[in-house]
Formats: sequence, C-alpha cells, structure tokens
Amino acid sequence: MRAPKAKHTRLKVAARPGAAGGKYQRILDAAVSVFAQKGFHAARVSDVADRASVADGTIYLYFRNKEELLMTAISSAFDAFMIQAHAELDAIASPSAKLRRLAHLHLEALGSNRDLAVVFQMELRQSARFLTPFSHQQMVEYFNLVRAAIREGQAQGVFRPQLREKITANCFFGALDEMVTSWVLDETNYQLSDVADSVADIILKGLET
Repeated sequence: MRAPKAKHTRLKVAARPGAAGGKYQRILDAAVSVFAQKGFHAARVSDVADRASVADGTIYLYFRNKEELLMTAISSAFDAFMIQAHAELDAIASPSAKLRRLAHLHLEALGSNRDLAVVFQMELRQSARFLTPFSHQQMVEYFNLVRAAIREGQAQGVFRPQLREKITANCFFGALDEMVTSWVLDETNYQLSDVADSVADIILKGLET
C-alpha cells in the first residue's frame, strides 16, 4: 500500500538563525537565481546584490566570498529538506512506503524550484572543491536515511537480504538524481514529481522478496 502524499511546499534556502531575517533570505534566494541563470563562475557578487536589492557590501557582512555564498545556499536548502524528510519518514511504518515517500520528496523539492535544481545538478558538481565537502557532510545523512529503510525492510523480510544496502542506496539516489538532471536539461515543462512513483516502482520491485 502506498503511503498518502503529505502536503508539501516549495523548497527554499533556510534563513540562518540570528541573521537579519528577510535581508539574509533575499540574498540566499538571489544567489540561487543568479548562479542558475549566469553560472557560478560568470556571476558576480554585485549581480547577487542587485537581485537581492542590497548593497554589495551587505553581502560581505554575511559571507566571506562567492564560494561561501554558494555553499551556504545549497547547504541550507538541503538541511531544510532533510528536516522534512526525517519528520515524514519517522511517521511511516512500512520500509517500502518510506522509500516511496522519499522519492516523492526528492523530486518535489527540486521540481518546485528549478533554479535550485540547476545549481545543485550543474554548478555544485563542476568543482570537486565544492562537491567533496558537500558529499562528505550532507549527502551522508541522505544515504543513511535510505540505508536505514533498506535495513529495516531486510529485517522484516520484505526486502531481499542478499542485496548490499550501500549499492542499493546508490541505485536509489542515482535513479532520482538522473531524473532531476534530465528534467533540468529538458525543454518541455512537465511536473518532475509525476515520475516519482515510476522510479520507486522500479527500485522497489528489485528490492522486494
């Protein structure tokens, strides 16, 4: 049985505690938009400042450089996603339903914010200097969530015990990740979350006993 889809909202970068609320949020949102449209290397801090309607110097009150601005925008958005994912999956009993819901959350989050998807899929991955720290920190938490559901399913006898959880988790993320990349590159405007069940069906059919 499929778990009911929870109400979701458009994923945004999250404001830093103690920051000057709206101004800080505008800078993060503006950075995502500018980096997505101009590319990280071509974009200037002044472009972000113009988009956020703040002075150039205001950005340097919060960020040391353009690199830190990129990583903060991506990391805060990912942290907001993981908070929602943990909360929703903790309320689901079935391991299969957990993975299906995570597939929906993944595609809903990036499908609701195309600029963020472009930055995450394209700009972040152009440099190992950006991708490696992110992979070692944030992505570990995502994969741990997937692997926990796989272990739970194997312990309950609903997932095949011989499947290695690390490989299975990589396949799960890889399938969703490729769907996002295809969506970013596709010129047609379709709802990314509409393919979540198809991806989940393929993965779960390979997992289930």
